[in-house]
Amino acid sequence: MARVLIPIADGFEELEAVTVIDLLRRAQIEVDVAGLTEGPVRGSRHTVVVPDISLDAALHRDYDMVVLPGGLPGATNLDNDPRIHGLLQDMSAAGKYTAAICAAPKVLAHAGVLAGKRATSFPGILDEAGLADITIEQTAVVQDGKVITSRGPGTAMDFALALIEALAGDTARGSVEDGLKRPPHHAATAA
Repeated sequence: MARVLIPIADGFEELEAVTVIDLLRRAQIEVDVAGLTEGPVRGSRHTVVVPDISLDAALHRDYDMVVLPGGLPGATNLDNDPRIHGLLQDMSAAGKYTAAICAAPKVLAHAGVLAGKRATSFPGILDEAGLADITIEQTAVVQDGKVITSRGPGTAMDFALALIEALAGDTARGSVEDGLKRPPHHAATAA
């Protein structure tokens, strides 16, 4: 079974974090939610999440993927933690998946994981100076090799389904997506 680490920091985007956690667990993927410090973590909308594990403890485990939720200042707090950069670099060097949504792709960029890659993020996040080696796309989810990025809260479900497909295949993705009973994208809304 695949194992995923989702580090969260104060100011994380709840919709992104919880959607990814929920959908990965529906796919029978083992998920560890790690706080940068011990104790509960408060999201950008003041939702409090109790992590499964501390980041220090998680760093002694083996993961197939690390996923960074966005939100501000959550993504900035992740970006300012050297342990996160080291983890991302180690995962990338080992040929494992790194993924980020919304403002968090900047953490991948600053760790050097996006160099020469195609990626997406919340508009403007990857337009910073010094990140010219990234091809920025405007689609909901972009996968370039073992790096998966997404735009923001509105794309969280598509992002989570892409993560499931990468780790467990399209049958697992289809099974989870079918259980969600999402209407077809082109469906008209009721009047």
